Amino acid sequence: MMIYMNKTDSPLGPLVLTSDGENLTGLWFENRSTIQESWQEKELPIFTETQSWLQEYFTGKDPAWMLPVKPEGTDYRKNVWKALLEVPYGETASYKDIAQMVDAASPDRKTSARAVGGAVGKNPISIIIPCHRIIGSDGDLTGYGGGIDRKIKLLELEKSL
Repeated sequence: MMIYMNKTDSPLGPLVLTSDGENLTGLWFENRSTIQESWQEKELPIFTETQSWLQEYFTGKDPAWMLPVKPEGTDYRKNVWKALLEVPYGETASYKDIAQMVDAASPDRKTSARAVGGAVGKNPISIIIPCHRIIGSDGDLTGYGGGIDRKIKLLELEKSL
């Protein structure tokens, strides 16, 4: 499968976007991504849509639409990322909350906050799949792949801090 790439600027630094040609498959801060030689740089409608979504988001508004996303990962990680999408703009949830959401969707499986943390840390589509909204049960701002300073700025932008 061909992976396409594009770069865009944001108020928090350059972003790298990837796509399978139709869906957004990755969104990372440039200094946190490893650009693969096999990725082909190309302008695609999904990249234009993503840039529009991000422009609206960075003005402090909750974009009214969801982009077609297709994160690659294990079924467990995909379940966690799906739960992240249920955390509303301007709100936060704990790793424990996400574990309970995943358990509710798969009653035959019990998950832990620690396991959720591992899956959250592997989220390939940051900002749009809002892993920055996940905090510790005690309210502490825990790690973020883009850096804790960016997590704080994203939460401040959403007025959830």
